[in-house]
Amino acid sequence: MSTFGPSSPIGIIKSTYNSLTKSEQKVADIILEGAKESVYSSVTDLAEKAGVGETTIIRFCRKLKYRGFQEFKLAVAQSLSNVDIQIHGEIAESDHLDVIAKKITSQNASALQDTIDLLEAPTLEKAVEAILKARKLYFFGVGSSGYTAGDAKYRFMRLGYNVDKATDAHIIAMNAALAGKEDVVVAISSSGSTKDIVDGVRIAKENKALVICITNHARSPITNYADVILLSASKETPLQGGAFSSKIAQLHLLDILTTITGLRAKERSFKAIEKTAKAVLNKMY
Repeated sequence: MSTFGPSSPIGIIKSTYNSLTKSEQKVADIILEGAKESVYSSVTDLAEKAGVGETTIIRFCRKLKYRGFQEFKLAVAQSLSNVDIQIHGEIAESDHLDVIAKKITSQNASALQDTIDLLEAPTLEKAVEAILKARKLYFFGVGSSGYTAGDAKYRFMRLGYNVDKATDAHIIAMNAALAGKEDVVVAISSSGSTKDIVDGVRIAKENKALVICITNHARSPITNYADVILLSASKETPLQGGAFSSKIAQLHLLDILTTITGLRAKERSFKAIEKTAKAVLNKMY
């Protein structure tokens, strides 16, 4: 049973519905029709479904006393009855260890297969060609996606690329300001709505850098500035932020990119891998 009492976001929407503007009521109608689905939506997704602008979504959330859409989504997620499922997926406390392991494996395998199903050859080709020609690669990510950006930097560095990564809002903005038309910025954001990342790619785009984004949402603020959109198919609620399934899907896309670029620039890649491998030989027993 859902806990949609007066203090829940759904209860608040119902009690304040008549005081909302016509545009805000459109947003309310979409959420009331599908509260569970809204938890998985980006601000752009919801705006398009309601036929309003993204600023209307923000005003709507603030009128309900939430700081923004993400806080509102978190409150909705917490008010739903299946909080455990939102955090752990279709896994029950009563499941045996081997059953839990199999369910997680199945979920991750599905995320990988769904990601491949979304991947289009022309899009992948455009990303590969841009990386091969790039003077410098920049990887941006914050939170959990920041660690993915670090993994990406490591792999492309081993292939001989001039590459950097940034996970701090100020460093992201400064790197974006330095990026130019010969550079490629790869922005990683599961939600596609992380403000630090969106601000960074906007600056990079203004400086004519080519922007590749890796995200779970085809329609989200980050995609407004992307030249290439690579979709990872793992869906997560605000309670699942940083889910391993999302990271696995992101890393899978990066594995594909590094493998293809390595094959396309075989001589350079082999020399770089050999040099970097020899550089750390004396660090191991």
